[in-house]
Amino acid sequence: MLPETTAKVASNAITKGDVLGAARIAGIQAAKRTADLIPLCHPLLVGSVHVNFTIGDDHVEVETQVETFDRTGVEMEALTACTIAALTVYDMCKSADRTMVIGEVCLWEKTGGRSGAWRRMDEVPDVDSV
Repeated sequence: MLPETTAKVASNAITKGDVLGAARIAGIQAAKRTADLIPLCHPLLVGSVHVNFTIGDDHVEVETQVETFDRTGVEMEALTACTIAALTVYDMCKSADRTMVIGEVCLWEKTGGRSGAWRRMDEVPDVDSV
């Protein structure tokens, strides 16, 4: 996003309201509704959802963490939460900046479930280098 847009997000000056607060709530709701959105995705009892943001000079990074006590992983819930939070940031900021781009969405780490633990070892390329 434009640096001016990032500054507005950081200072809570976007006309629609608290961008990060709304995006956090949207991400939490999305994690809980993932089975309704993705065909054949198992409905799970979501124990907790954390949606965190890092504001850079020209971007807002979204990171989510989802936990459950179910026997399966919650990758889809975490990825859905992250994506919907990013879409909410876009929606709330689009009147100030229609040039925004939603970049890579990827899984960084997973524990539990049938397949066990997994951690990404490679770096995700920057949007500019793709």
